[in-house]
Amino acid sequence: NDGATILESMDVDNQIAKLMVELSKSQDYEIGDGTTGVVVMAGALLEQAERLLDQGIHPIRIAEGFEMASRIAVEHLEHIAHKFEFSLTNIEPLVQTCMTTLSSK
Repeated sequence: NDGATILESMDVDNQIAKLMVELSKSQDYEIGDGTTGVVVMAGALLEQAERLLDQGIHPIRIAEGFEMASRIAVEHLEHIAHKFEFSLTNIEPLVQTCMTTLSSK
C-alpha cells in the first residue's frame, strides 16, 4: 500500500497525473512516508481549484488564496505544536516520538 510505488508503476499521459506522480516521488524522497496523503491532499486542492475556475475566478487569485491558506495553516500548526527538549544524555522524548510514529506502520 505504498502510494509512491503504485503511482510510479502507472503509465500516465495526463499532465495532472504526471504532476501527482512527481509529487509522490518528491514526498517519498524527502520524507520517506506520506505519499498517499500528499496525493489525496493535492487532489482535493485541485478539485476545489476547478470549482473556483468554473466560477470565473482567475487562476492567480486561486494560487494566492492557496498560499495564504498555507501560511495560516503553518502558523496554526506552530502554535499548537508540542515541543520537547532532548540531548545526547536525554533522548527519551525522541525515542517516544519515534515509537508512536512507527507503531502506526
